[in-house]
Amino acid sequence: MTTTVEPRRRRNVRQGLVVSTRMAKTAVIQVERRMQHATFQQMIRRRKKFLAHDEAGACRLGDWVEIVESRPLSRRKHWRVRRILRRAGGD
Repeated sequence: MTTTVEPRRRRNVRQGLVVSTRMAKTAVIQVERRMQHATFQQMIRRRKKFLAHDEAGACRLGDWVEIVESRPLSRRKHWRVRRILRRAGGD
């Protein structure tokens, strides 16, 4: 009997802005996407907030970060901060 191991599926990756770091080991990331309105053919912006796990607490308010999908860590938190792309204030 042979067992086959299925490759892990590609995880979703998103980029967004840190809007809150008040919770321990958690950052709130706001992700913005642009879409075209079906009727008026105009570009509109849609925003969504994700709770992301930040083990080291490295995120600061205003940072631009990359988050990756992970297993559920709590009721609303199933993303992890992969890396900080740009620090707030141009650091």
